[in-house]
Amino acid sequence: MYDLIIIGGGPAGLTAGIYAQRARLRTVLIEREMVGGQIAVSDVIENYPGFSSISGAELVQRFEEHAKGFGLEIKAAEVEGIGVEGNIKVVRTSEGELRAKAVIVATGAKPRKLGVKGERELLGKGVSYCATCDGPFFRGQRVCVVGGGDTAVKEAAYLAKLASKVYLVHRRDKLRAEKILQEKVMKTENIEILWSHILKEIKGENGVEAVVLEDLKTGSQKTVEVEGAFIFVGINPTTDFVDVEKDDGGFIKTNQRMETSVEGIFAAGDCRTTPLRQVSTAVGDGAIAAFVAEGYVEGFDG
Repeated sequence: MYDLIIIGGGPAGLTAGIYAQRARLRTVLIEREMVGGQIAVSDVIENYPGFSSISGAELVQRFEEHAKGFGLEIKAAEVEGIGVEGNIKVVRTSEGELRAKAVIVATGAKPRKLGVKGERELLGKGVSYCATCDGPFFRGQRVCVVGGGDTAVKEAAYLAKLASKVYLVHRRDKLRAEKILQEKVMKTENIEILWSHILKEIKGENGVEAVVLEDLKTGSQKTVEVEGAFIFVGINPTTDFVDVEKDDGGFIKTNQRMETSVEGIFAAGDCRTTPLRQVSTAVGDGAIAAFVAEGYVEGFDG
């Protein structure tokens, strides 16, 4: 029997682990892949306080070392479901069942991939799913943005402040974003919208050098030279295993205390409904979730 089970080993989960250990809760963190989550494969991070520039792998390593320094137990397993037996939470994993008084879900979310040639090979070398994270690396350069929803259009507008040229590639002949966002990008001189086009391939050796686009109306293809390819075609939260209230996108709904619709189950980081998904916000979520979970466990024990 644990006091707390944390599901997910990214910044939110590791921060929750640090706070839980300092609170002397009997805690275990479960991670199905590598500790660190999405941030571990980020080439360079320049917007995390205290580090003007640090690789994602190094930052995550410091998080993990910090957590383990407080004695946090980390298990490798995949969580298949969470059940409730009275006040006890039963976490079913690929390695068996674990029981706890409280659970923090910090499983993050993954950007939806296009699956085109060069996308995986050039990830972190010009291919990105976060303009806020990587945009500053492309000052004065040419980039393309793929997508037509709110996120893609917002990120295109943001990148236009940094890049010399932004190609907004959209498969339809009109954008899906809010009208006010559409008006903004259409008035931005260095944004060119390529209507009815799809991205077929990303080219480059040690970094992105060009993208191959197909015109859906004519079937013709063309190569456009760019140094960056930003893809915003959706994001998928890892939340299928937990039965709590979620929004239409599958993200877990919480209040400001990170409490979900089920008492004793908390959520933190990118897997929950939030206006911003960054390392710094995940860390804040993790700290709050652990702090509130500590109070819940104390009340549990009477």
